[in-house]
Amino acid sequence: MTTAWGAPALARFPEDPRDRLRAWDASDEYLLRHLDDRQVPLSGTVVVVGDRWGALVTALAAHRPTQITDSWLGQEATRANLARNGVEPGTVRLLTTQDTPPDRVDVLLVRVPKSLALLEDQLLRLAPAVHEGTVVVGTGMVKEIHTSTLDLFERILGPTRTSLAERKARLIHCTPDPARERPANPWPYRYALPDGIGPVSGRTVVNHAGVFCADRLDIGTRFFLRHLPAGPDGGRVVDLGCGNGVVGTAMALADPGAEVLFVDESFQAVASAQATYRENDVPGHAEFRVGDGLAGIPAGSVDLVLNNPPFHSHQATTDATARRMFGDARRTLREGGELWVIGNRHLGYHVKLRRLFGNSELVASDPKFVVLKAVKR
Repeated sequence: MTTAWGAPALARFPEDPRDRLRAWDASDEYLLRHLDDRQVPLSGTVVVVGDRWGALVTALAAHRPTQITDSWLGQEATRANLARNGVEPGTVRLLTTQDTPPDRVDVLLVRVPKSLALLEDQLLRLAPAVHEGTVVVGTGMVKEIHTSTLDLFERILGPTRTSLAERKARLIHCTPDPARERPANPWPYRYALPDGIGPVSGRTVVNHAGVFCADRLDIGTRFFLRHLPAGPDGGRVVDLGCGNGVVGTAMALADPGAEVLFVDESFQAVASAQATYRENDVPGHAEFRVGDGLAGIPAGSVDLVLNNPPFHSHQATTDATARRMFGDARRTLREGGELWVIGNRHLGYHVKLRRLFGNSELVASDPKFVVLKAVKR
């Protein structure tokens, strides 16, 4: 990526030679070009929110920025990209969306996330640190910036306008108004689950901002909950890509002797899963881990993996995450252990499972979803 601060070499994480997606896009370039063209002073505390693979903070490393991200993979990509470009450890401060933000922000750069709720939560958390002289610039692709996006900046921080589009990217310019009365932060959000979905019927779910379907139970998870296995009777169960943890919580309620591991690459998701589990006084033992799938879990140590894999990486449609999750599951399952997957019918997960496990069984289906089972033999 060519910038006024050099041409940093960048890669996504984990690096995959088959992945042709770049670690930056036109909106990152547009923002960096704007900062240079307008000679925006990058002094004081520079905070970069939602930097997807570390492209922005790597380019601006000389200004010692703080990055705030919800993505473990994005944070690891940032570490790798900083090291790749010779940036000394500690030059860039790496925070998660669950960490306390800086108490003063002089330059706020926002890579607009896919989730409007996550943007709302982050702006509300950062607003007390923003002052009248803070430079606030957002960036995103045209299809990511909507009227509702601009309304959030306006409602929380101050008067907001958008730029002309360049290479299908836009900038958001916001003039902070510290005297503006801000709404209360509605996150995390709690709601009661419906009846007819097994052990979690009527239970409470806790969702931090940015977690998929944060204000209601999505139809895919609802279908999965109706067709969960009986469980390994006290064995080790993994809720892989756990989101708000409702699936793993259901298994723990059904089998109090089970040891349930909740895993997700989203800091918000794992915080939600932990809060959901504790909210419902679930018996038994549980572990909560933010990370890259089942990396670091010993081979042959798991009895059952439950998985609803994502098929988007930000705006790009890809099966790379699902392939890695299925491979992780096969490695960590014991002989006879099972992987249960829910997905949209059109994704063809049965083909990938047969190729990897040598078998795939249809457990349940409706016009939109399938629940599949693969056994390690």
